[in-house]
Amino acid sequence: MGYMGKYLEVNLNTEKIAEKTIDKSYGKTWIGGKGLGAKILYDTLSPKVDPFSPENVLLLMTGPLTGTSVQTSGRWTVVTKSPHTGIFLDSHVGGKFGHRLKRAGFDYITIEGQAAEPKYLEVTSDGIDLHTATDYWGKGTYETESLLKKQHPGGEVCAIGPAGENLVTFANIVTDRTHTAGRGGAGAVMGSKNLKAIVTHGTEKIEANDPEQFKKLTRTFTKKVRNNPGVKRRHEIGTVMWVKMANEAGFLPTHNFQAGVFEDADKVSGERMRDEFVVGHTACYRCSIACGKTTRFDQGKYAGLEVDGPEYETTALLGASCGLNDLGAIAKANEICDDLGIDTITAGGTIAFAMEATEKGLLRQNEIDTLEFGNDDAVHAMLRLLAFRKGIGDFFAQGSLSAAKKLGHDSSSYAIQVKGLELAGVEPRGSFGMALAYATSDRGGCHQRCWTPGAELDGRLTRFSFEGVPQFVKASQDERAACYSLVVCDFLPFDVPEMVEMLNAATGFDYSEESYLLTGERIWNLTRTFNVREGISAKNDVLPNRFSQEAAPKGDPKGQLIKQSDFESAKGEYYSLRGWNTNGVPTPEKIDKLGI
Repeated sequence: MGYMGKYLEVNLNTEKIAEKTIDKSYGKTWIGGKGLGAKILYDTLSPKVDPFSPENVLLLMTGPLTGTSVQTSGRWTVVTKSPHTGIFLDSHVGGKFGHRLKRAGFDYITIEGQAAEPKYLEVTSDGIDLHTATDYWGKGTYETESLLKKQHPGGEVCAIGPAGENLVTFANIVTDRTHTAGRGGAGAVMGSKNLKAIVTHGTEKIEANDPEQFKKLTRTFTKKVRNNPGVKRRHEIGTVMWVKMANEAGFLPTHNFQAGVFEDADKVSGERMRDEFVVGHTACYRCSIACGKTTRFDQGKYAGLEVDGPEYETTALLGASCGLNDLGAIAKANEICDDLGIDTITAGGTIAFAMEATEKGLLRQNEIDTLEFGNDDAVHAMLRLLAFRKGIGDFFAQGSLSAAKKLGHDSSSYAIQVKGLELAGVEPRGSFGMALAYATSDRGGCHQRCWTPGAELDGRLTRFSFEGVPQFVKASQDERAACYSLVVCDFLPFDVPEMVEMLNAATGFDYSEESYLLTGERIWNLTRTFNVREGISAKNDVLPNRFSQEAAPKGDPKGQLIKQSDFESAKGEYYSLRGWNTNGVPTPEKIDKLGI
């Protein structure tokens, strides 16, 4: 139990759809979500497959806790080979789609091939169909979702926008208007398959192996979540609570990570957003946190705009990093990205890179006048050009690293990415822990595998030091890998033992805390093995030169830089803890021990 016991296998070449039975032993070894998705991807793909080829698979995964009474159980996961980085990609999504997919009777969907014309997939407990989607092709995600929900009452939709159709390598998949499989370009993979959307609904029951114990555990856990001070703070302000904290600590990315302090941070802070613009709270399925914020702007340039968001990462990358000091402008950029189907983090990182390249005289203005830090009109224009791959937008449609290779002139030093994925909203000279977390992340410059700022600010880790960082990063990555396989949200205040109890009650498994974390370690080593097969090694676990060659100019980190010798020492210690060789490759002994 906890699983529906079935999955869908969709071949768009032949339009053949098959229902298959799940091997429960896979659930015991890989749980679901990220873990099971990684196993399927590794076993299915040949090395060096082009992410846009029909052979690449797109996996829509739930986990054993998805859709249950566990808090935040609306989460689900998209797994594929990234067209943006060429390596493993898992992207985690909120909203209601994951719950509805399980209610349709399926734990996951595998999609391969390429349709001859635009299609959308309907998945219900009554049947599965492929429909022509030519009428929806070219439309934004907002209109697509609205039209499909009218066509299929009660359905939940995930869809791509024009960016996915045009194979922008950081296109995302959008559901429930604002929830996205955001990073790494899963939307472009979906677009390469001529698949516009998936609609799902159903009436199947999601049952636990031990219903009474499961109910008891989830009720206790729900009370804990609702009474947690951190949850209350996140509900009050949302993720943008980090804007003020990050700026005061000196790690808010500013002007393409040239600094970690933004002079106008107070104008885009979560506190200001709460006090002046928030008109409502939104939540994913089964979530008491309700961290989403609906904002409305009644005056000024953006009067009449009402959107969900922006979140912290969007505010950091499309705001401070691009020099925007108007919350209305950032919210508008957020809306454009969600409708056109673009990752806000990579979009912000790429546009900030373009602004710095312009500042340094490497880029002519082309269609955009004054592509400079602080120009909101330029940001909005650039987003549209990116999505439709028009003019200068086509030049940047594969992100900052690709653009830097074309520009030359040492511009790669300010293409702020790891393994091709643009860094998230923490400037590493102000957070040494994130330097190692970014460098070793299995999908590139990602903050969701390990988040060290909280530990650095509360004293669990020493600021501006790598002391204890390798141990912290490894432990966090293993725990997150397991969490993203359940699938639940990383905003939950939970202890591993209570999550293990709920997992066991749902599935009938007999996980211990040790075996649960070992499963997370197994998953992490499998994704590393996948990446090694694609050519990744220690030489790729590095940061942009900016952070080792340019000292932080202001704030708490003033004068700090990531000394290469210190970083390499920490990376070596991390490899040793992982059981990897000095080239960052899991040893045969480690692979055998983990049963990969």
